[in-house]
Amino acid sequence: MRKVLVSACLMGRRVRFDGRAKPVDDATVERWRAEGRLVVHCPEIAGGLPVPRPPAEIEPGADAADVLAGRARILTPEGVDVTDHFVSGARAALATAQAHDVAVALLKQSSPSCGSHQVFDGTFSGRKVTGEGVTAHLLIAHGIPVLDEDQVAEAAELLAEP
Repeated sequence: MRKVLVSACLMGRRVRFDGRAKPVDDATVERWRAEGRLVVHCPEIAGGLPVPRPPAEIEPGADAADVLAGRARILTPEGVDVTDHFVSGARAALATAQAHDVAVALLKQSSPSCGSHQVFDGTFSGRKVTGEGVTAHLLIAHGIPVLDEDQVAEAAELLAEP
């Protein structure tokens, strides 16, 4: 059975930096849950970060590829470097996806881990830029399509492919 890696916060788990969840209310996701297709994962928790924790963003002008290559950092507003936690969590997410033969990932948009189209710009101003989080980037680089919580229909189409 083909599986979906899904952000734990989207499944109602209170694992976000602020201790909240961002649950997805979608019949397709509920069907996947009932079918046992969901592999629930939070890369930031897997990387050793606590809940709650300070927000973190990729340095301004850098991207996920830079972070994974060691050319950029992920910082809190106070300048604390949490890069190693994010990279470790991304690697854990990839290992989990590969171990469960995941066909597609459904991850939380805008996160420095999970964002697949946009991430915050690194200034902690609320502005977003086009880009990927480190987990999304690593999954995509290994052939696992990554979609966000507003793309469940597209994820279902990918899951239906042989």
